[in-house]
Amino acid sequence: MTLHHRTVLGMVPLTAAVVVCAYTLERWDDLVASINSAASQSPAPDELWLVVDHNPELLERAQRELGSQHRSLRVVANGRKQGLSGARNTALIQVSSDVVVFLDDDASAEAGWLRDLLAPYADASVVAVGGAASPKWPTGWRRPVTLPSSGGTERGELDWVVGCTYRGQPVEQRPVRNLMGCNMSFQRKMFADVGGFSEDLGRVGKTPLGCEETELCIRVTRAHPQTQIIFEPSAVVRHHVSLDRLSWKYLRRRCYAEGVSKAAVSAMVGPAHALNTERSYAAKILPSGVVRELAAAVRPGEHERSERLGGALAIVVAFTATSIGYLRGRLSRVRPASPLAGQLASD
Repeated sequence: MTLHHRTVLGMVPLTAAVVVCAYTLERWDDLVASINSAASQSPAPDELWLVVDHNPELLERAQRELGSQHRSLRVVANGRKQGLSGARNTALIQVSSDVVVFLDDDASAEAGWLRDLLAPYADASVVAVGGAASPKWPTGWRRPVTLPSSGGTERGELDWVVGCTYRGQPVEQRPVRNLMGCNMSFQRKMFADVGGFSEDLGRVGKTPLGCEETELCIRVTRAHPQTQIIFEPSAVVRHHVSLDRLSWKYLRRRCYAEGVSKAAVSAMVGPAHALNTERSYAAKILPSGVVRELAAAVRPGEHERSERLGGALAIVVAFTATSIGYLRGRLSRVRPASPLAGQLASD
């Protein structure tokens, strides 16, 4: 059963395409799980796409193995600039469904994910909907000291570092400025108007740049201020956290890259739009996390004291590295976003 039998956008049947972008064979098992989780949604997506980013070996294996397993899966090569933004734009040029859904290659969707992600589109003012992402730690690991939290299953202030929903994001459905890239969707017709993802932003291979989703969402709401971008926390994916992302080195590197990316977005859309959410996060969420960790460190127990002090230090390190990256990024010249409006049809 496909989605157009179950969901409507106003009075028009709603169809959905799920797009997964991949660049490395190192994530093969995660990629298989991601594709399987999307294909097994009920109702099923009308289209299922895998875009391989400039990796012929991965492309050939995916076409041979995943293509034979999922007859509805279209496996294509990124025909644009190398990187996640180019891969996503490759899909945008080819899909035909009403809603385009992006799922990371190392994220697995929970049951009911697609249904819950599409439900808010019943409101005609909604042009984009994103869901939540919970961390899936490596086998035998628990939450590391570099990603502190008030509890083992609670969101942490720095969970965004590993692409997951973090403390400070909504706990119920509400409008937001931008969505997280691992679990997001957009009305396809919107891209024909405002263009696609900026290929001068975003991750290329293992280089942890980003913010292309933020820039796109800001571009959408500036062009159409009457529309809404919705966060729906019931639409959940499990985002696999690899071992290399649990280290202090990765924390510093990822936060520095985030600062550089935020500077690029600021140059494109202005600091007022690019940093309004971040200012509140830095002024309220991060300090409260440091206070919580330091308060917990005075409790009896040497092991807990060490972890809590480490958690407070992680928040300080993250803020410092991000700030340095932002200042460094402000010295760089960033080209404007590359629109795809001329290549995207609205219907």
